[in-house]
Amino acid sequence: PLSPATVPRFLIAPGEDVPALRRALLAAAAGSAQEAGCSSVHVLYPTGDEADFLEAEGLARRITLQFHWKNPGYGSYDDYLARFDSKRRNQLKRERGAAATQGVSLRTVRGDELSQAHARRAYGFYTSTCERHAWGQIQLTPDFFARVFRTMPGSVELVEAVRGQQVIAGAFNLATPERLYGRYWGAFEEHPFLHFHVCLYHSVEDCIRTGRKVFEPGAGGEHKVSRGFEPTAVHSAHLIFDKTLDGAVRGFLRREHARLAPAVEEAERICGLKPWPLAASPGTQGATGT
Repeated sequence: PLSPATVPRFLIAPGEDVPALRRALLAAAAGSAQEAGCSSVHVLYPTGDEADFLEAEGLARRITLQFHWKNPGYGSYDDYLARFDSKRRNQLKRERGAAATQGVSLRTVRGDELSQAHARRAYGFYTSTCERHAWGQIQLTPDFFARVFRTMPGSVELVEAVRGQQVIAGAFNLATPERLYGRYWGAFEEHPFLHFHVCLYHSVEDCIRTGRKVFEPGAGGEHKVSRGFEPTAVHSAHLIFDKTLDGAVRGFLRREHARLAPAVEEAERICGLKPWPLAASPGTQGATGT
């Protein structure tokens, strides 16, 4: 429930009447909320098709942006770098290369390598970030991480940054064969650009190596855009029982939506990726795609 990931929210078996069952589920949710004295029903991160349905049923629809890395068929990390101009490309190389000068190495731990020690480490990453920020709120427990690592080893990945013999930073991610979801990161030591490497560059290279199509690093995006993460629409839908409040929310959403297209254009300009595939040129071997 804490993951800002787009997934189907109406779980309906194949072969069933999808529109009819969606309406039944929505009516049941609204009825249950009203019986419990709730003010509203909110459907967060549904698919685009589900958002269309909810809007047609009268819910207030919100469209916002996340920033996702997308793999059009890169054969190597150099293919990815080749899509940037020389200034941005050198920036990314410098930030990613800082770890070597700091004596830091990175690796991804997955599958049979994962242990309860890694679960405890993931909880440490999570709490270190929450405690560092005024807005941080620790909601997940050590037992949550213990259970996830024990019961979902095929879906968990842990990026570890090691300096000397110590793990100094890392990221807890979830994965499918086609997508990687960045969830929580933390650091016990501060080093320039370590966050970008642990949370972005290392996993981008790993996605290219494993053939994953999309890397969703989570909410927020200012620092991701200039590193090639593209603006992607995400949806929510809101049923508010008080008519006055509902009207105020809908007015806000109309104003917000009017600003969406300029925001996408600005993000695409900052992202600045050259079209894919690229013609091969000196220094960009393999950049013709696969």
